[in-house]
Formats: sequence, structure tokens, C-alpha cells
Amino acid sequence: MTTSDWTANRDYVSPSLANRAAGGGAIWLIGRVVLGGLFLMSGIQKLSGIDQFAASLTKNGIPDQFAPMLAWLGAMVETIGGLCIVLGFATSWASLVLIAFTIAAAFIAHRFWQAPPNARMMQTAHFQKNMMIAGAFCLLYVAGGGPYSIDRWRRLHKS
Repeated sequence: MTTSDWTANRDYVSPSLANRAAGGGAIWLIGRVVLGGLFLMSGIQKLSGIDQFAASLTKNGIPDQFAPMLAWLGAMVETIGGLCIVLGFATSWASLVLIAFTIAAAFIAHRFWQAPPNARMMQTAHFQKNMMIAGAFCLLYVAGGGPYSIDRWRRLHKS
């Protein structure tokens, strides 16, 4: 068997992710909707209070001249990225962007190593939460949108 034979049909090596567990496709969809939905809602909230978001960035050490631009960028990344994840559209690309966003947000907003002692535990938990979410996006990057996604529909209907 040549390498090209192995990569052409990997079904014998590993069953489809959606078929590894009962209801795998539905669980995949639920996970995507929950994860993407949280980012979509958070992005919309930031867009509706963009000045407050920019002020929070300044409070967390972002220079005044960059905070408004980064606030718009961050809010748009969360909103559009979250929507893409929910719909399963450009899932891998959206996941890559949200991995970077989530890690950057952790280092900007949840610097537990600089937090006062009474806030250190809470900031540590938020930092770890962001790292776990980044891990979930890593899995989505590799696995894609799943069986109930626009990505799959587009693959199946490609001319």
C-alpha cells in the first residue's frame, strides 16, 4: 500500500468522529452551538457597549490610542467567529482566529500573576477557563464543523 492509498480512504483506520458514539453528530452540533453561541452573545454585548469594552481594555493595560480599535476588532472577531462556529461555516478558520483571540484575552484580562491576593483565585480560574476554551477550538480546528454544518453541505455539493 502506498501513502496515497492510505490517505485516500482512511475509513478502515478510524471511524468517522460523528459515528464513534451514539448521537455523535447531534452532540457535535450542540457543542458547536453552545461554544459559538457564547462567543456570539458576548460579541454582540461588546458591540452594544463598545465604549465600555474599550475602557476595560485601557484598564487592563492597553494604551488609550489602541483601545478603541482593538475593542472593535475584538467585538467583531467574537461576533463573526461565534456565528461561524454556530453555523459550521469556515469552522477551521474561525477556530484558528478564536484560538488566538481567546489566548490573547486571557493574557490581557486575566493576569492572575498580577492580581491582588483577594482576586488571584478568581483570575486564575478565568485564565484557565480561557485556556480550556482555546483547547476546545483546537479540537474544532482539527475536526471541522461536523455532519450538521454548512462546511459539510458545501463539501457534498461541490461541483
